[in-house]
Amino acid sequence: MAAKAGMVAGRLTRPGWRDPRLLVGIVLIAASVAGVVSLVRANDRTVPVYVAVDDLVPGAVLAEGDVAVAHVRVDTDAYVGALDEPWGQVVIRAVGEGELLPSGALAEASDFTSRPVALRTTRPVSEGVARGSLVDVWLTVLDDAGTPSSSLVAQSLVVDEVDRDDGSFAGTGIETVYVVVPEEQMEAFLDAIAVEGDLSVVGLAS
Repeated sequence: MAAKAGMVAGRLTRPGWRDPRLLVGIVLIAASVAGVVSLVRANDRTVPVYVAVDDLVPGAVLAEGDVAVAHVRVDTDAYVGALDEPWGQVVIRAVGEGELLPSGALAEASDFTSRPVALRTTRPVSEGVARGSLVDVWLTVLDDAGTPSSSLVAQSLVVDEVDRDDGSFAGTGIETVYVVVPEEQMEAFLDAIAVEGDLSVVGLAS
């Protein structure tokens, strides 16, 4: 019986610090903790980039007040970093309020050829049409018999500004919508709106 008790006691003895199994266990635990910490740090790594404070439209010259700094996890090559100074460059595509500023949305002033054109319309413009909206432009004319016919003049133009005159909410006032027209479309666009008729600015569903 004494021999058996000694064997049991030997098996229950706590391993010492020099026990290889204990050392291997400590190494595995330490490696696991280090891996988790490294993964958390990698996932929490953010970079400062610019975000639009308000809607930016093509033709706008970027100023410091137009953007704020946001810390996000993104590809730094795809967006303008907060360490850059893009002031004075021209916005070449619409950037919505709160949207990160893409690197491809800016160009030098000499490279931007689109221009805003004023459209005077007696037809009510949707309240949803505002700076930065995309719109289609339609022209309605009457033939000799007084029958109206409408045709699409341009589509997906960016609105630079909307001037809503008094009384326009009732459909009786004239409204002016400034749309940004690319240079290659300018001649055809101006020829189309020069025709006597009614212009309609139709906002695209967002």
